[in-house]
Amino acid sequence: MHARPTHLGGAGNTAPETETREPAIARKHTENPAPIDADEPWMRALHADTGYLLYRLGLRSGQLFNAFLQESGLRLRHYAVLRFLATCEGALQRELSARLGYDPSAIVGLVDDLEKQGFAERRPAPDDRRSRIVVLTEDGRVFLRDTDQAGLRVTEELLTPLSPAEREALHTLLLRVAGDGLD
Repeated sequence: MHARPTHLGGAGNTAPETETREPAIARKHTENPAPIDADEPWMRALHADTGYLLYRLGLRSGQLFNAFLQESGLRLRHYAVLRFLATCEGALQRELSARLGYDPSAIVGLVDDLEKQGFAERRPAPDDRRSRIVVLTEDGRVFLRDTDQAGLRVTEELLTPLSPAEREALHTLLLRVAGDGLD
């Protein structure tokens, strides 16, 4: 608990006034908790920051999508690799790393996981037999078709407060802000 000095009328006379509000960390969780910024001034400042809101929305989106994928043992990062592979005839692991923005060592593990599931496989590159490309398998295509519906449900849940026109405007603005960073 925090104590605040309060002026009691005399020159320089102060006495501690005990704050009765329970610290946020000690509050019990309720089924419908008040929005965190309702009584936390520092959260109001964060919610005024567009970058922070984008970060939180990205986290929430990933959490929702990962919850759906949990049963398969895969995560959103695996889905991103599969989605990229669906757009090409195969890719070198270093290309996957560069295009998706993942560390090269992470790509190795992701591709290993996808191979174990039968969703992707490494094959010799057509133009250089010493190199290997990662290719989406038919099982991977089926998995993508099934998970695309989950992606739509996640988007629907996240964007429920917006009208169709607002959703389209948001998407257009996000593409513009992301610019070349999505290439």
